[in-house]
Amino acid sequence: MTYYLSPRFLEKLAVHITKNYLKLPQVKIPLLLGVHGRKGEGKTFQCELVYERMGIEVVHISGGELESPDAGDPARLIRLRYREAAELVRVRGKMAVLMINDIDAGAGRFDALTQYTVNTQLVNNTLMNIADNPTNVQLPGSYDENEIQRVPIIMTGNDLSTLYAPLIRDGRMDKFYWQPDRSDRIGIVGGIFEPDGLSSQDITLLVDTFPTQAIDFFGAVRAQIYNEQIRDFIYSVGLENVSRSVVNTTTPPSFRKPDFSISHLIEVGDRLVREQRRVDDMRLANEYNRVLQSGGASSAPDGSFYRAYNPNDNPAEARGVTRDAVAEASASGNGNGNPQCPMPDSSQSTYSPTPPPSHSPTPPPSHPSTLPPDVRDQVNNILSQGYRLALEHVDQRRFQTNAWQSGPTLPSQDAASASVALERCLGDYAQDYVRLIGIDPKTKQRVVEQIIQRPKR
Repeated sequence: MTYYLSPRFLEKLAVHITKNYLKLPQVKIPLLLGVHGRKGEGKTFQCELVYERMGIEVVHISGGELESPDAGDPARLIRLRYREAAELVRVRGKMAVLMINDIDAGAGRFDALTQYTVNTQLVNNTLMNIADNPTNVQLPGSYDENEIQRVPIIMTGNDLSTLYAPLIRDGRMDKFYWQPDRSDRIGIVGGIFEPDGLSSQDITLLVDTFPTQAIDFFGAVRAQIYNEQIRDFIYSVGLENVSRSVVNTTTPPSFRKPDFSISHLIEVGDRLVREQRRVDDMRLANEYNRVLQSGGASSAPDGSFYRAYNPNDNPAEARGVTRDAVAEASASGNGNGNPQCPMPDSSQSTYSPTPPPSHSPTPPPSHPSTLPPDVRDQVNNILSQGYRLALEHVDQRRFQTNAWQSGPTLPSQDAASASVALERCLGDYAQDYVRLIGIDPKTKQRVVEQIIQRPKR
């Protein structure tokens, strides 16, 4: 199968890699190349095609390897893999690169609640040190005075702005934003469907039908085409016989060529798009968290108001009608002395909550706060400066490695609400260390970090 390699992508990587193996007089050459862009556009795959085309040896590092329970391990790993790539150049006499995939997922900081650990600092510092001294990369505990081969480092990521700013400055890192244009998309999708015999007109129509979808969307469409045959195979052999038919068998199942007509492909693509919209519209995690933080009130994805049902609520409000709408309807009336309260569409809901009792609900009894005075003062001080409050917690074992876990964000409307929520959280994490975090909402930076609870020995 012949895959499409974008000329722009090939030119950028080829120039960067070749330039790092040349000795240009009095020219500062960035060692790092950051390939960034939105998800699913084939950044890593295009890099692999370039390496194959140029015959380049590759040493890989995943973004998931840039964190460890042991401080210093990721930085040591980067130095070790870099020296391995330099050794490949010396032994095999071919160009080599160090490839770090998803660098922002391992070393990026997306918001103020993202943990910025010792390993993250060491990874950033190590990459900057290698970029400044690419021929003098030492392993911890040893020193080799002989220079090693300079090896370019290629990084992929979705958002390089989450990385440490001095690391991505122009003297150290060259940046390349990969966004395939229409001709690139047609070429790449044509390579995906090349074994299926689609014409160039069909490829163009498929790309133009889904112009906003990423490249991996079309690979997913092709994979979905086989679902029908696999479903028929499962029912033909029986659910209880699927395992013995596909695992360690001398006669693996074979499938006829599916229907790759353009109408069928567009139908499958529309189905995938609908699933994407359902995910975007639901956002259940955001709704759950918002309800917990606001004490039961939230807003629907379309911006309307709703509240988790409480039998003591006003029935109109329990159905999603705002207080203003209820007051307006009550004032207008319907001529018979009855307020014209807006009613929900019967096609949308058949549930009618029980009318509330005539008396007002009894408020829960208040109890004295058990927060230490210094903690209450700290909460008041942070909120008075306009900062947000959050918590982090960690058990006794992970406390030794400074591996804190993010906790809930506390309400910032007033100190009383924050204190009540904080007191409840301290009870939930009674056996953990708990740290109070103050966050500047403008700069997204931490301004306060204070341990307010230590587990009893």
